[in-house]
Amino acid sequence: MTIKFIIKAIPSSKFSEQLSQNLAHDAKWINVEGDSGYPCRVSLIDAKIGERVLALSFCHHDVSSPYKASGPIFIREKAITAQLNVNEIPSVLLNRLLSLRAYNVDHMMIGAEVVQGNEVSLAITEQFMNEDVAYIHIHNARPGCFSCAVYRA
Repeated sequence: MTIKFIIKAIPSSKFSEQLSQNLAHDAKWINVEGDSGYPCRVSLIDAKIGERVLALSFCHHDVSSPYKASGPIFIREKAITAQLNVNEIPSVLLNRLLSLRAYNVDHMMIGAEVVQGNEVSLAITEQFMNEDVAYIHIHNARPGCFSCAVYRA
C-alpha cells in the first residue's frame, strides 16, 4: 500500500513583519558562522555561513488541545516558502535525528517515534497507516524544536 504525503513548511507570510526588522522582544537576528546549525522552517534548508537568520519563538501547534505548543525556530532572512512534491523529503531532514508526533483530528497525540533522518519517509508512511492519524509534526529530536508538518496528499 502506497501512502502519499506532503511536507509543508511554515509560510513566509507569517513572518513578514518580523523579517522587515520590526522585531518583537523575543526575536533576535543571528549571523550564521557554522554549517547546519540553523535549519530554516520556511525554506526547509540549512542556512549557509554568512547568512542571517531570525531566531524567534513560534506557536507551531496553535490548537485547542493539551498539545498546543510553541518553541524556538530559525528563519533565513530571504527565505522563500518551500513547495515540495508529494512524498518529497527535504534535505534539511535527512542528516538529523528526528522526532515524529502523530495527531488525530482532535489534535491529540496518538503516535510518536524517534528516527534517523534517512528513515523519515518510512516512518511517515507507517504513522499514516493508522487511519486515525490526521497529521504529523516533525521535530529535531536533540534540541526538540519544530521543523515541519506532514499531511496526507
